[in-house]
Amino acid sequence: MALSLGEGGGGSRLRRQLESGGFAAGEYVKQLSQQSDGDRDLQEHRQRIQALSEETAQSLKRNVYQNYRQFIETAREISYLESEMYQLSHILTEQKGIMEAVTQALLLQADRDDPALGARRAAAADPFLPLSAKDAAANEEGRQRTLTTLLEKVEGCRDLLPESPGKYLVYNGDLVEYDADHMAQIQRVHAFLMNDCLLVATALPNRRGAYRYDALYPLDGLAVVNVKDNPPMKDMFKLLMFPESRIFQAENAKIKKEWLEVLEETKRNRALSEKRRLEQEALPRPAPTPPESTNPFDEDEDEEEEDEPSAEEEVVDLSLEWIQELPEDLDVCIAQRDFEGAVDLLDKLNEYLADKPVSQPVKELRAKVDERVRQLTDVLVFELSPDRSLRGGPRATRRAVSQLIRLGQSTKACELFLKNRAAAVQTAIRQLRIEGATLLYIHKLCHVFFTSLLETAREFETDFAGNNGCYSAFVVWARSSMRMFVDAFSKQVFDSKESLSTAAECVKVAKEHCKQLSEIGLDLTFIIHALLVKDIKGALQSYKDIIIEATKHRNSEEMWRKMNLMTPEALGKLREEMRSCGVGNFDQYTGDDCWVNLSYTVVAFTKQTMAFLEEALKLYFPELHMVLLESLVEIILVAVQHVDYSLRCEQDPEKKAFIRQNASFLYETVLPVVEKRFEEGVGKPAKQLQDLRNASRLMRVNPESTTSVV
Repeated sequence: MALSLGEGGGGSRLRRQLESGGFAAGEYVKQLSQQSDGDRDLQEHRQRIQALSEETAQSLKRNVYQNYRQFIETAREISYLESEMYQLSHILTEQKGIMEAVTQALLLQADRDDPALGARRAAAADPFLPLSAKDAAANEEGRQRTLTTLLEKVEGCRDLLPESPGKYLVYNGDLVEYDADHMAQIQRVHAFLMNDCLLVATALPNRRGAYRYDALYPLDGLAVVNVKDNPPMKDMFKLLMFPESRIFQAENAKIKKEWLEVLEETKRNRALSEKRRLEQEALPRPAPTPPESTNPFDEDEDEEEEDEPSAEEEVVDLSLEWIQELPEDLDVCIAQRDFEGAVDLLDKLNEYLADKPVSQPVKELRAKVDERVRQLTDVLVFELSPDRSLRGGPRATRRAVSQLIRLGQSTKACELFLKNRAAAVQTAIRQLRIEGATLLYIHKLCHVFFTSLLETAREFETDFAGNNGCYSAFVVWARSSMRMFVDAFSKQVFDSKESLSTAAECVKVAKEHCKQLSEIGLDLTFIIHALLVKDIKGALQSYKDIIIEATKHRNSEEMWRKMNLMTPEALGKLREEMRSCGVGNFDQYTGDDCWVNLSYTVVAFTKQTMAFLEEALKLYFPELHMVLLESLVEIILVAVQHVDYSLRCEQDPEKKAFIRQNASFLYETVLPVVEKRFEEGVGKPAKQLQDLRNASRLMRVNPESTTSVV
């Protein structure tokens, strides 16, 4: 008897003995062989060790699973903390910018109140401050010349300056780029920070002081994040440019601080200059004063023109603070995965511009916003991609789907949602453990598949309630998912050559689960019938051939003798079996002392045929009607023709009378029971079975006839 790890003291002692530090396997086996009393003791000890090994393996699996789950939870918490730290860094940067803006505003106000004080402060802050327009022009020209000189060393930047004549260099320096995932050094680069963009160039290995153009990032979509020092990785900062990010290392902490400060300052100056430009464009322009006319009718024309709306009244006010900050707010929402907030901002802007004329500033604003919309759409599409984690069920996709629908991407949202759920269902089926018992596996398979299908249907109805055009796509998806389910079902049930009773139970379970979908108005029973009809036909015909072969084998050994069951218990069991087959008058064929006035062949044929009919009716649907009927007729004909042949060939009067008694049981009892049960299970009578019974009746009236039953 096998003992588990916790059974009795023997298992505990064995475990302590094997876990001891001084355990010697050779000595243990030698001692065990000396103390064992034959092979039985060794087998029992082997079973105890095997049970201990299995329990140890199970304990190890549980520990691995527990550690893996804790690792997943820890990784999730780290991800949350990283997101919160990024948000906190962004908030602190914003606060720093606000404080500096307030300080600048106060200084500007003081300069307006006391111009002399402002001039002294400016001179103290920058001794090279230009004091005239001529000096300013000279300074601008000098900065342009410096930028041109530096960029001449960068291959691929020849067309950079002519496109933006107002561009100038703010800061530049050498940096080392690292891989964001593995923190491995990639290359040395030289960064050029200009007033509206950041240029990154890689160093050429064979030319000192020469570089090759690598990337150009506009400051509007660039975010700077400080990277905390973690020796030996230190003096680093990260640049975020959706959808990528890059990590650079400065030469020392001082240079890193300069880079962070000058990047934030340049971004802020860029935003302020852009705001001023939009304000200037939004200001109404004075209409030219027409020359005085001596025409007396001009007064009437002027009065009519005053009634028409002027161009000034149609100018869209884009100087509002929330409109100026809208592109940056969208970037923040996308970075923080605040999809609802981003779509709310877009709805607010669309509502504001709905009845406004389309001017050049509006077109520029639309271009910036459309770029953010594309970025937001890409992020939402990635959220629904099958490459993402499929845990959480259909509800985990609701957030991304709802925002895509709000963006007017209902068709794309529907397609991605169904692809996501198809991958989830396929993964769930693939991960399902194949059990030794087929019926147990089918129960699990149906539960996993139909539960997922039902949850997907309910979530689809919730997400796409107002999009009736998407429902046809869901029906097509449900059909393809059902095909995937039937492939897994048939591989386990029909390809493994299970018995007909097992196959019938498995199909019955699948049908019962399929009926659950009628709760939401989705009936896929006809689809599962159409997909399974080929396999079920093959199973019925295969089992029919087995019965025919078994019947022919029994017929070849038929001696036409009465059955002697030897014990009353065996006779009672046979009565119960016949009663379950629908034969209610079986007692008239029993005799004294456990004898049965029927042949063993006829009794076995009756039980096997009725069992085949019962299992086949569980598999029945209209497409299988003729297959089942023809199979029954073929099976019955084997027995009928054997009885007919025996009646014509037997010469012994006593055996001939016994054969007629078996024929009477077969024709008057078994065939009517088969016909009645078939009609009950199918819902309509079978003409072929009636014709077969009538032909058998004619043969019974003229038993010497040589006419075959067809």
